Amino acid sequence: MSDIPNNKPYLIRALHQWCTDFGFTPFMAVFVDENVEVPMEFVKNNEIVLNLSLEACHQLNLDNDWISFQARFGGVPRKIMVPVSHVLAIYARENGQGMSFPFDASQSVKPKDSDPENPEKPKAGRPSLTIVK
Repeated sequence: MSDIPNNKPYLIRALHQWCTDFGFTPFMAVFVDENVEVPMEFVKNNEIVLNLSLEACHQLNLDNDWISFQARFGGVPRKIMVPVSHVLAIYARENGQGMSFPFDASQSVKPKDSDPENPEKPKAGRPSLTIVK
């Protein structure tokens, strides 16, 4: 019985559905570190609050290990990837009802695309020229 699966992703999905069913706006507080993909300019004190409403995010996937979606920040579309282990709370914006979770860094998961055998190549930006004398 020591291998009981984590109930956190199920609780997150249930609270998200509860908010949506009753017309509330689901907000999610997230602890941000190198495993979280969010717009860093909106992070304060290693935390960010994200709007999970169906109007605010597209392609929402509330998986057992990861929460992913696309959203606009300042009019710019961004991809969001959050490990479930980094979710601090999910609640309704209108009344604050929801649930908070303790953060345990030892439960942290590595990003899906990371592969120690084949490190990710840097993304190619705009070509640039350097003057050599």
